[in-house]
Order: sequence, then structure tokens, then C-alpha cells
Amino acid sequence: MSDPGTESLLKSLAAGREPAFVELYDRFSERLYRAALAMLGRDEDAQDAVQEVFLAMVRSRRKLAGVEDLAAYLFASLRHAAGRLAARRARRPDTPHGAMADAAAQPTWPRRPDPRGERLARALGALPDEQREVVAMKIHGGLTFAQIALAAGIPPNTAASRYRYALAKLRGSLEEPET
Repeated sequence: MSDPGTESLLKSLAAGREPAFVELYDRFSERLYRAALAMLGRDEDAQDAVQEVFLAMVRSRRKLAGVEDLAAYLFASLRHAAGRLAARRARRPDTPHGAMADAAAQPTWPRRPDPRGERLARALGALPDEQREVVAMKIHGGLTFAQIALAAGIPPNTAASRYRYALAKLRGSLEEPET
């Protein structure tokens, strides 16, 4: 278990107790939203992904009794929801084709007055999807590499190396003089 009290929360969720879902939302919604926004680059898509995660939790609540790490489980669900949203967006004729990288490369979240913040957003958008999602889960989700590994279905060392490679790319992008 990653957090104290998670076992009793999981039992309450599996039993369908409404206060447990309120607690789940209170504990995780902001982290999930920030990570989704970093993965998808659009506020609307991030909100939709988080909503899908919580709806899935309600629909499959009986499975929750067997979950060992709630945070990892939630972020794995978020990864899947984000992937489905990116795929749907790519199929829509009114939007540019491409996966999550296309959305993140042209972020629509609120602009920061800080030019370094804008450069960071562009640099994040330029990262490969796998690195961007590890950064999102680590920084915005507050997950450990072991939890990221569970959520992404990769070894912990791979999660850590993707994070290191992403930070190196970000550092390089921010140190380059602007053109």
C-alpha cells in the first residue's frame, strides 16, 4: 500500500460507499488532472480523461478490493484514458492527426507570462510520449518510480531512466539560446 488508510478506502470503494468515492476524488482529482494536462496538453481533454477514470472506478468498483497500490492503479487508468482520448482526437476530421505529442506540442493551457514557462511547455511537448507521461506521473502525480512502473507496465529502472532522459532533454532545451 502506498498511503496509510488506503486498504480501508479500497474496501469502502469496493462496497460502493459514496463517502469513499468523495474521499477518492478529494485525494486524487487534482494530481490526476495536472498529470492528464501534462500528457494531453488540452484542458478539455484532461478533464475528460479524469472523468473517465472516476467513472471507471465506479463501474468496476468490485475489482478494487484486489488493488495493491491505489495511486498506481489510478494513474494506469489515466494513461489508458489519455491514450483513448488522443486516439479519438486523431480520428476526428476537425482536429490535426497525431497522438499525444501533437496536442502537447501546441499547448492550449493558460499561458504563463514567464517566457521560460512557455519554453518549458514547448520542451515538454517535444518529449516522446513515454518520457512525457513519466514526467507527468512523477512531478504532477507525485508517484514513486515503483508506482510509475506499475502504472505504465514497465520496470522501475526503465521509469527512472525515462525520467532522467526527459530531464536531460528539458535541461538542454532550456539552456539553448532562443532563436
